[in-house]
Amino acid sequence: MQDITPKSSPTQACVGEARFYPPMLVKKESTFTRVWSRVRILYKRSDRFFHLLVGMPSYDKYVEHMRTKHPNREIKSQKEFFKEALEARYNGGVNRCC
Repeated sequence: MQDITPKSSPTQACVGEARFYPPMLVKKESTFTRVWSRVRILYKRSDRFFHLLVGMPSYDKYVEHMRTKHPNREIKSQKEFFKEALEARYNGGVNRCC
């Protein structure tokens, strides 16, 4: 059976023994970084969810559709796309190409 008693530094550990690294030597992802990355993911997902909830079309799907179905047409900017979507929704216009 191997001796797994912790050593104070990695240089003192032998080949067959478990190594103990003090917390300051091990590079860990900070709690703030982990939480912030999760917040960004939730924000992106919630943005899509709320747009679907209120009936706003998705700009990403629009771009994908235009690239696959109409490669020779110019793709609107995100600002133009949402402006036309709001006008179509509240002024009764039609916002379809096909």
